[in-house]
Amino acid sequence: MDLPNAFIGRNTRPTQKDVLAKLGTSSNAWNELIRWIQEQHIDSNDWHSISPKYGWSLLAVLKKRRIVYLSPCDGCFRASFVLSDKAVAAARASVLLRPIHKQLSEARRYAEGTGLQLIVRAPEDLPAIERLIEIKLAN
Repeated sequence: MDLPNAFIGRNTRPTQKDVLAKLGTSSNAWNELIRWIQEQHIDSNDWHSISPKYGWSLLAVLKKRRIVYLSPCDGCFRASFVLSDKAVAAARASVLLRPIHKQLSEARRYAEGTGLQLIVRAPEDLPAIERLIEIKLAN
């Protein structure tokens, strides 16, 4: 299931008010994740768009290293990762991430690593995202 970015066709970066309006009930999860990311000393203030055709994503970066892209959708958001082989192996070994093992095995492999996208609708979805961020940081 591919949910479109909420800001497709937009030439200017979205405001906080725009993002929260699109996220709807998932805005609590968004705010919690942003707060958690900042507690890890990861910069999460960089909005990114390669083209209005693809919309806007909030990029979390640590020392120029891209950690996760957060893309607002209508009523939810997508967390996108590119994981090294080492990070994929660590994710497969993580008990917390068992529900996403199938997605990991089916994820597309790129030269930079394995691409993984997870949909977040509620705060209950955050532990897996936070664990993937920890794994990415460690690997």
